[in-house]
Amino acid sequence: MTAPSPPPAPTDEVVRICRDLLRIDTTNTGDPLTSVGERVAAEYVADQLAEVGVTSTIVESAPGRASLVARISGTDPSRGALLVHGHLDVVPADTSEWSVPPFAGEMRDGYLWGRGAIDMKDFDAMVLAVIRDWQRSGTRPPRDIVLAFTADEEAGGRYGAHHLVQRHPGLFDGCTEAIGEVGGFSYTVSDDLRLYLIETAEKGINWLRLHTRGRPGHGSMMHDDNAVTALCEAVARVGRHRFPIVVTPTVRDFLAEVSDLLGIEFDPDDPESTIAKLGPIANIIGATVRNTANPTRLEAGYKENVIPGRASATIDCRVLPGQETQFLAELGQLIGPDVEVEHVERQPAIETTFDGALVDAMAAALRHADPGARTVPYMLSGGTDAKAFRQLGIRCFGFTPLRLPAELNFSALFHGIDERVPVEGLQFGVNVLDRFLRQS
Repeated sequence: MTAPSPPPAPTDEVVRICRDLLRIDTTNTGDPLTSVGERVAAEYVADQLAEVGVTSTIVESAPGRASLVARISGTDPSRGALLVHGHLDVVPADTSEWSVPPFAGEMRDGYLWGRGAIDMKDFDAMVLAVIRDWQRSGTRPPRDIVLAFTADEEAGGRYGAHHLVQRHPGLFDGCTEAIGEVGGFSYTVSDDLRLYLIETAEKGINWLRLHTRGRPGHGSMMHDDNAVTALCEAVARVGRHRFPIVVTPTVRDFLAEVSDLLGIEFDPDDPESTIAKLGPIANIIGATVRNTANPTRLEAGYKENVIPGRASATIDCRVLPGQETQFLAELGQLIGPDVEVEHVERQPAIETTFDGALVDAMAAALRHADPGARTVPYMLSGGTDAKAFRQLGIRCFGFTPLRLPAELNFSALFHGIDERVPVEGLQFGVNVLDRFLRQS
């Protein structure tokens, strides 16, 4: 009789699981009518957990908008639980722009390619690979771990994390700390030194819709009350404006430490000169020293020769911690008094300190896998589901460990074309996450 095959190692399983997830199209268009795949992905996760004896709960906020939560019991129930969260949705991908089909999960040149490869089905796969291995071996964490795989993160989380927090907070009873995206990735300083950026802060989200009104009329006539003209003038003022530099404690600590390690001068009054020397991560860090407001959508008119009576635009605003009041006042002056402002999504910035046992466990797990690792705090210019979980009093960090090739422009892959994750990075992440969760 042939002996049963041993279970796959988590470093092998993570590749298989990540590929499976990439092949599930979970495109989030921002419109519930056209977003797809989240229920299918949640059921896939449930099956992967059930296969090793973990019971999970799937919650739908609307038809098809599914999130999953499960709890792994720890050895010390007196300790606060750790929330480990990742989202299942992805932003849209235009197949014509990609070198490979974005939902094929293709392996090429040592990378796994696909929409969501680094944002953030790679981490979802790491978590599942570690938990499946633990369940097979009977390993229990030192404290309860709550797993959350959410819908709708890419559109603000209204149908995902925010729905869970508002309607099902009991699923997170006892959670005191959390890890999620975007942090724990490497930035190579030299052959024997890599910085791993741990997210301790996020800029706030304020998605605005501007509306102007004017007198409708014939496109061939002289017209001095044109809603499109008024809107374009306001949008141009906002889009060309540069808000003043504000260096928050998190960003100051990051730039000071990186400057010291790189042997470059850090001038707090001119942080952008330092940021310009940071190579691939300059885009991420550069957006954290000032508030930003970027026009992203325009809508007006219905016929070439008709001047419409209404025009609208969307502005994606990202606001530094403690800056919302000043930011909105400055933005209001730019927009002007005759433009109606609608708040589509408003989520405040979050920030925590870079200390404590959890931070120490991150550093230790990274150093064990990479002796050249050094952890530093940083602020994310975007937003994550941490904004929702922070409402429950949970202290949130970005920690999705990846060791990256020095030449890879990591920041360009987020929502970019040809998104991909190095297979060795995935396997590194599994090993780090396993050790971290055992010590957390």
